[in-house]
Amino acid sequence: MPSAIRLAGFVVFAAMGWVVSEMIIPLMPEGTNPGGFSIYNAILGAILGWVMMKPAVARSPSGPLGAGITTAVAIFFWGVFFYALAKMLSQSMKMRYDGPVEAVVNVFQIMMDYAVMIATPAIIITALVFGAFGGWFCGAVAKRWP
Repeated sequence: MPSAIRLAGFVVFAAMGWVVSEMIIPLMPEGTNPGGFSIYNAILGAILGWVMMKPAVARSPSGPLGAGITTAVAIFFWGVFFYALAKMLSQSMKMRYDGPVEAVVNVFQIMMDYAVMIATPAIIITALVFGAFGGWFCGAVAKRWP
């Protein structure tokens, strides 16, 4: 059900997905075509902001900052997971794995590689600040328009 809190989470976390993605693009290996990287992450941020913020703020009106940071961490996790899954599927089409178990295990290895690549202080601080701001903003919206 649409609400002001969901809309606020949608907008703030879509912006977070876009900004952090633009910070990650220079860290990618040379020759990597980012394509729609920022757009996909903005969509992921919008979806998770829409889905996660309303229940979290409604459940705990005293802790919207924590809810925002939790949403930011969820965006990071799911983004890394989906890109690792896409890379695994690309490699599996090239017959790089001996079986399905090896492919599934490799998803988590790829996730770790991506996480280490993008875990710079600037990106972590930006994501946490956006998450805290998003939580605060959604909490303020919840007080104004319940």
